[in-house]
Amino acid sequence: MRPVVKVGSPAQLVRYAARVRENDRGGFDEYWCVVDVDEFDIHEAIAEAEAMGISLAVSNPCFEVWLILHFADCAAGISSPKAAAEKLRRHLPGYAKGTLDFALLAERVDKAVERAKALSPGNPSTDMWKLVEVVRKH
Repeated sequence: MRPVVKVGSPAQLVRYAARVRENDRGGFDEYWCVVDVDEFDIHEAIAEAEAMGISLAVSNPCFEVWLILHFADCAAGISSPKAAAEKLRRHLPGYAKGTLDFALLAERVDKAVERAKALSPGNPSTDMWKLVEVVRKH
């Protein structure tokens, strides 16, 4: 597993992952994009990912939903990424994007997977549990 951080729209990230796969023949079994809905039209990215054989882990509205689920249920809609970060700070004071110590979450992953699976599609939701299950198989 070799994560790559790239910023762009979800559709741009899917296209980037497809290019990486093409240039990395014999590399990995699967290629995943972890994307936020934010203000993007996620349907374009979903269609391109299906056509290109790229897997998506979509969080709506943002990745912080996945992090919140490590600590609590999260069924009420979240108005913005800023609101999600504020909700997360109730559990992780001082949280700032890019500074998270994932070791703090390790023992809570099973509960986060359970909570994420229980969410309906929409806001809030996250597919990160799918990626976690793939990683655990390998």
